[in-house]
Amino acid sequence: MESNISQRAGFFRRLAAMVYDSLIAVAIGMLSALVFIALLTVALETQLLSKQGYEHVSDLMQNNAFYKLSVQVWVLMWVCTFFLWFWKHGGQTLGMRAWRIRIYNLNPSEPVGYKRLIIRLVSSLLGLGTLLVLLDFKNKLALQDRLTNTEVLFLSAEENHHRAW
Repeated sequence: MESNISQRAGFFRRLAAMVYDSLIAVAIGMLSALVFIALLTVALETQLLSKQGYEHVSDLMQNNAFYKLSVQVWVLMWVCTFFLWFWKHGGQTLGMRAWRIRIYNLNPSEPVGYKRLIIRLVSSLLGLGTLLVLLDFKNKLALQDRLTNTEVLFLSAEENHHRAW
């Protein structure tokens, strides 16, 4: 698809997709934390791992920095995987699909690989990078678009299919 500046997604459409995706990311985070904590609890209660003198697993998990950090890293990994997988396989998350926007490469001869997608994820600054679209109303490029040489386009209903997934 050829780039057309008039087709680039504006701030409010991007914001709506971010809100939608944030709800999904929270659900993924909660579910992944539940699985991790359940597995850790089983390992501690069956004495596969030591409770380190704590009577209850919850006390150990609240007072041990390693376990707290492990849960947080696990959750972050799954949330990041959600975004990266959908961006790589179709250029859209579920929220982007609902709001008919998609990531496209500004240089079609270069594939959008995971390295660029990770840069995109980090440089979005939890959505703050998208504020640049408000200042750059002519080009409608966010910080993450500029750093990864991509753009987010508004799609027609016919273009918004899921054949690439």
